[in-house]
Amino acid sequence: MSLIKSISGIRGTIGGRPGDGLSPIDIVKFTSAFGTFLQQRTPGHRLTLVVGRDARLSGAMVDRLVVGTLQGLGIDVLETGLSTTPTTEMSVIDHKADGGIIITASHNPKHWNALKLLNANGEFISDAEGKEVLRLAESEDLNYAEVDHLGQVTLLEKEIDNHIQRVLGLELVDVEAIRKANFRVAVDAVNSTGGIAIPRLLKALGVNNVVELNCDPTGHFAHNPEPIPANLTQISETVAREHCDLGIVVDPDVDRLALVCETGEMFGEEYTLVSVADYILQHTPGNTVSNLSSSRALRDVTRRYAGCEYNAAAVGEVNVTTLMRQTGAVIGGEGNGGVIYPALHYGRDALVGVALFLTLLSKKGCKVSKLRKTYPEYIISKNRIDLSEGMDVDGLLARLAKKYQATTGCTVTTIDGVKIDFEDGWVHLRKSNTEPIIRIYSEAANEARANELAEEVKKEV
Repeated sequence: MSLIKSISGIRGTIGGRPGDGLSPIDIVKFTSAFGTFLQQRTPGHRLTLVVGRDARLSGAMVDRLVVGTLQGLGIDVLETGLSTTPTTEMSVIDHKADGGIIITASHNPKHWNALKLLNANGEFISDAEGKEVLRLAESEDLNYAEVDHLGQVTLLEKEIDNHIQRVLGLELVDVEAIRKANFRVAVDAVNSTGGIAIPRLLKALGVNNVVELNCDPTGHFAHNPEPIPANLTQISETVAREHCDLGIVVDPDVDRLALVCETGEMFGEEYTLVSVADYILQHTPGNTVSNLSSSRALRDVTRRYAGCEYNAAAVGEVNVTTLMRQTGAVIGGEGNGGVIYPALHYGRDALVGVALFLTLLSKKGCKVSKLRKTYPEYIISKNRIDLSEGMDVDGLLARLAKKYQATTGCTVTTIDGVKIDFEDGWVHLRKSNTEPIIRIYSEAANEARANELAEEVKKEV
């Protein structure tokens, strides 16, 4: 069993003893701490929080515990039921709530679940705020409401539809162009809430030829839910067999978007953001942001447009959105298929990614595979180094950074582990928060060179 407390929220496996996984006691404890944290920031103010969930099997159980705990604290709840992470984020904004909780373990398998914590802007709380929530949870300095002051629950039934209408209303989403293109699209929603949201979005965009795979939100994931090529053989075969123009894949909470070319080949999860950014920059030139472990292709595409700059943030959505605000970025996200479009909201959103990509494709008037070839070709390799327990990993990475800072032709970044940029590629090393390992991501124009760069740095370690 496993319980992980991080900048991404409280995540764990269902079952087992308290503290070993995400048990009912842990759910109540961390929900209580988050509610108390928000109450302490606005004393005397009666709070309202939005609660949403994906379709995983434990979702309803966790939802009841979360909602009941918030009521016990005297906090009113806006309950969205089955929803998506970006929909829940937008609900916080639209209803002027004081925060929110998304019950989802994102791409993790079905025996996992998590509490993702949102502030009043519908964005993930910061690292410092998360640490204060953890402190409150451990201190158990909690105080529940008396019976006359318990929180009330209001059901919200149209949040996904409202989200879709907001996407359709964006200036750069061209519904008429998409309708005229008469696309045939396959969708794999891994039997979670993407099966509700994505087909409904496509219909609203005028896409009437939709092949649905795993779109029944039962929570029985049809395959490993992480949208990477190894898990997407079914939709790859379907796109080619059914003569689809495009395949669309989302993870269980619909904040990651992967695309499949008409040939059945992967468009490349890294290139979801790259292609959408290319379209946005054509019409609204500005800055872009992704994290340090994302493809260099976004930097290259950004530099095609005069006066536009690319910046890299530490890994983590909250770090990306913070840097986007600081640099006035018009588009950003993460290389895992996460598109963040500030014109809608500051959160990874597969729905807006689909709408913008289809608009781009309709205006280009070409096959998806041909569009993919217009972008710089890079390959990312993922490796790891196993370490001895108790090893000084921070000291090790500091010495590695110092060595490469003195090496000609290298640029070293240390805001999140160590990233070494070479002329023809990069290597990013980060220590794991949960295992005695160093994760190593490397990128180059081909797999052989990416692996060579990784091996070179591994030897130094």
